[in-house]
Amino acid sequence: DVQLQASGGGLVQAGGSLRLSCAASGFAFDDYAINWFRQAPGKEREGVSCIRSDGSTYYLDSVKGRFTISSDNAKNTVYLQMNNLRPEDSAVYYCAIATWTKETSHIMYCGQIRSWGQGTLVTVSS
Repeated sequence: DVQLQASGGGLVQAGGSLRLSCAASGFAFDDYAINWFRQAPGKEREGVSCIRSDGSTYYLDSVKGRFTISSDNAKNTVYLQMNNLRPEDSAVYYCAIATWTKETSHIMYCGQIRSWGQGTLVTVSS
């Protein structure tokens, strides 16, 4: 079974930094992507970033230049470094694994979600 373990959330002041981790195991996809989503109270879930198995990445416009996604393939762990955090970044952050194909990449760049991890809460105080 695919397992995704997200960690690293916490309380931080505006302008501060956090690094989220997503440890993945039990998957055997050739073309996959690890996605980070977030959901704030009363808001819809939104895709924040993804990193694909080919190394390409995606960022939500509002986090570009502040968040960096990276992967340690030896540890099967993906990191989301979040700098210059803003109160509007406060949310529960979820990681998820997706599969993607070259044929559908232009419409589903970060792939189709196959499994979700549990969330980790990020709270940014003003």
